[in-house]
Amino acid sequence: MVAGVLAMSSASVFIRLARAEGAPPLIIAAYRLLIATLALSIVAVSQRVWHEYSQLGRRELYILCLSGLCLALHFMAWITSLDHTSVISSVVLVTTTPVWIALAAPLFLREKTSRSTWLGIAVAVAGGIVVGLADWHGSRSLTPWGDALALMGAIFWAAYLMIGRHIRAKLRFVAYVWLVYGIAAIFLTAWALVSGLRFTGYTQSAMLYMLALGLIPQLIGHSAANYALRHLPASLVGVITLGEPVGSTLLAIALLGEWPGLLQVAGGAVLLTGIGIALSADQPPSTSPTSLGRSRALN
Repeated sequence: MVAGVLAMSSASVFIRLARAEGAPPLIIAAYRLLIATLALSIVAVSQRVWHEYSQLGRRELYILCLSGLCLALHFMAWITSLDHTSVISSVVLVTTTPVWIALAAPLFLREKTSRSTWLGIAVAVAGGIVVGLADWHGSRSLTPWGDALALMGAIFWAAYLMIGRHIRAKLRFVAYVWLVYGIAAIFLTAWALVSGLRFTGYTQSAMLYMLALGLIPQLIGHSAANYALRHLPASLVGVITLGEPVGSTLLAIALLGEWPGLLQVAGGAVLLTGIGIALSADQPPSTSPTSLGRSRALN
């Protein structure tokens, strides 16, 4: 699980490095999903996952397509946010997925949100406000738009988890992620082509960074978190994955020379504390809205 958190933590650094080599955010997002889909194809073919798809109804297939669309929008929003805000702010804000799920669950899933979860949400919101204020006043190169994009990324990831929740119970892990990754990759590729962006002609370094992005954070990080959920308590996995912003910040310091400000660190700590409170809320595992957020291996 520690290896999975480290893998997830590397995503923001790989994105920054690829952007420095001239790769646009949309191309980075498309390559990330294309590479992950291709890498999973070997396992998917060996498991003959198409037999599982044939047992799904039309409505379920539509839901899978919508899930893939939300995943694509998540990566597009979050990757773009790194152009406009710091690594720590972006990663901390995109980790607020459990908060958005807890807020939406009573409306869309008819699931009750406990008092402990509401307390966690309040603490997390306070921390998010501090992070936003730090970016607003800390540097002219950082804008509230970057923080807003990171929050949009968290919302789209929450939608992805909620939409695909029931479908995942009907499909094995590889069958689910291979199809959803593929749909997201197709959407992002089409979007890039319509936008007139090119997929070739980038530096060798940019291509290596995008390859690493698809293999390390997407495959290793995502797989480790989902594997751990089958062997460790979900609440423990949720708390462990909150180490991603810490890992991303340390990597940003070491590799990018990007030091967080005092307000960013304080706000991030408060925000993560709030998420920790929400994750540890005493709710039934099968119906807890925040349990979806615990499987975040988002980035």
